[in-house]
Amino acid sequence: MTDPYAGSAEYLDLLIAGFWEAAAPDVASVLAELPPGSGAVVDLGAGSGRGVRVLGEAVPGVPVVAVEPSAVMRAALMPRIVDDPDLRDRVTVLPGGALDEVLPGEVRAVLALNMLGHLTGPERRELLERVLRALVPGGVLVTNLAPPFEPVTVPRALMARTEVGELVYEGYASAEPSGADGLVWRMEYRTLRGDAEISAVTVEYPWCVCSEEELVAEATALGFGVRRVGDPALGLHVLGRSSAGASALA
Repeated sequence: MTDPYAGSAEYLDLLIAGFWEAAAPDVASVLAELPPGSGAVVDLGAGSGRGVRVLGEAVPGVPVVAVEPSAVMRAALMPRIVDDPDLRDRVTVLPGGALDEVLPGEVRAVLALNMLGHLTGPERRELLERVLRALVPGGVLVTNLAPPFEPVTVPRALMARTEVGELVYEGYASAEPSGADGLVWRMEYRTLRGDAEISAVTVEYPWCVCSEEELVAEATALGFGVRRVGDPALGLHVLGRSSAGASALA
């Protein structure tokens, strides 16, 4: 299977930093509400490890499982773990996809950020079922939804820009519909020195769209309660398992 990040990995950690700067406080606040216990916490689609770091800091002293299928992203993830003595003792990195790996027993929290669209609708529902079975009462799944929520054309736009040393790194995104619930994203990355472009790469990958209404319907049918958290622009949703059953979106 082709690794969709093989060509763009050098840009991804840099250009996703802004998302995590905005989202990390809200994610940490949700994790601070977890019930006490020794159960593991899990990051599905761990990427370069920014979410793993948030888990490690917000839920101290418990095992962390990082699931990441991309070899090039694991190459960025592992140094972030190995260079932190606490994370090195606690984090296990698994190389499969979200549906390839068996979740540990008594999971207290699962992060699934910026990755749901890599799953088809049936795969997404299977993931929700698996997470629900693994979560302890009071445990949560934290995920996010980003537009578009239906298969439409997305005009090319600058998504992120950052400077490191003398260089500027930019990421542009556009998309075209593909089927009843899919898109093909076209991601263009550039490295600039002054006005000169010194390197560039373009990658394409499929993405399954999911609206908030769809997610809520699927989650509540299984017995999750669903609530929004944080800045609406981040699309963060918390799916909680409780003995009281599901609740409406709050």
